[in-house]
Amino acid sequence: MLHLEEAISGIGPIDREKMEEAWKHWDSLCKPLRGLGRLEEMVVRLAGIQGTATPECSKRAVVIMGADNGVVEEGVSQTGSEVTAQVLENMGEKKSSVCVMSRILNADVIPVNIGMNTDGRHPAVRNLVVRHGTGNIAKGPAMSRGECIQAIETGISVTGELKEQGYDLVLTGEMGIGNTTTSSACAAVLFQKEAEYVTGRGAGLSSDGLNHKIQVIKQAIRVNCPDPADPLDVIAKVGGLDIAGMVGCFLGAAYYHMPVFIDGLISGIAAYAAKILCPFAMEYMYASHCSAEPAGKMVLDELGLEPLLYAGMHLGEGTGAAAVLPLLDQALNVYYGLPSFSDGKVEDYKHLK
Repeated sequence: MLHLEEAISGIGPIDREKMEEAWKHWDSLCKPLRGLGRLEEMVVRLAGIQGTATPECSKRAVVIMGADNGVVEEGVSQTGSEVTAQVLENMGEKKSSVCVMSRILNADVIPVNIGMNTDGRHPAVRNLVVRHGTGNIAKGPAMSRGECIQAIETGISVTGELKEQGYDLVLTGEMGIGNTTTSSACAAVLFQKEAEYVTGRGAGLSSDGLNHKIQVIKQAIRVNCPDPADPLDVIAKVGGLDIAGMVGCFLGAAYYHMPVFIDGLISGIAAYAAKILCPFAMEYMYASHCSAEPAGKMVLDELGLEPLLYAGMHLGEGTGAAAVLPLLDQALNVYYGLPSFSDGKVEDYKHLK
C-alpha cells in the first residue's frame, strides 16, 4: 500500500504544454472561438491530467465510501445507522440512485465499506474496514490520527487498483447516515465559521432537529478542539471514515494522473483537505455541482472552483458528479467530431485584442 507521504511527494502539476496543444486543437475547429466555454476547459484540463492532447475517459468508476458515524446516537438524523449498510447492499445490487444514473454513463459503481458498523454481505461490496464505525464526536474524537491516515491510504489504494484495472476517471461519492453532521463540523472548523452558517437539514430534519444538530456540532468542536490548520486532526476528531477515504481518492487520482469529480458537500470537504495536504492535487479535480447544503458553495469557493451545475441537489452517493459527466462526454464528442475550419470550408476565427 502506498503511504500518505509517498503519495503526496509523488504528485506534481498537470502538463501545461499538452493543455496548450489542446487549446490549439479547439481553436482550429469550425465554430466560434471558445464558444463551448467551460466544456472546452474540461477537455483542456483532461489533456493536462493525462499528459496527452488526445485524452479520453472510456472506463469510469463511481467510488462510494461507506461508513457509519457514532454521532447518530445523538439523534441528528431521521434514520438509524442500519440504513448505511442497507444502501451499500443496494449498491451491490445496482439499485441505488447513483447506480440507476450510472447505467447510461458507462460507469461502474464501486461500493467500499471503509467503516460501517457491520461488514458488507454483498460480494460487490469491498470490505476495507479501518474500524467498525466512528466514535460519537459529541463525546470524543471520531477516530485516532493513525486510523484517519489508514483510511486515507485505503482510498489511495482503491484508486491505484482502479488505475491498474484500466479505469481512467473517478467520481467520488459516499454513504453514511450522520455524515452531513460530520462534514458540517469539519466545515465549521476548517473555514472558522459558526455552526449555524454551515449546517443544513441533511436528509430532511425539522427546524427543531436542525437546531439540535447545530448544538451537537458546537459541542463536538468544544469537546475535541480540532486544529483548523491540520486537516488530519480535523477529520480524526470531528469527521468520518468516509471523508478520510475520499481524501485518499483525491490524492490517489492525482498521483495516478486520473481526473476526479467532486460530488457535493461531503466529498467537497474531502477535496479541500486533499488540497491542504497537497496543493497540486486540486489540479486534477472537477467541481460537478453546488450542493444545496449551506456550506456547499462555501467549500467550492475555498477550493477556488466553479461548479458546472446548480440544480439544488443534496442527495449524495455521487449523484451530482454522475449528473455532470455527460457534459464531459459531449465536450469530447465535439473535440474529436467537429471538422476544422478548412475541412468545413469556413473562414477561421482569429483571437482579437
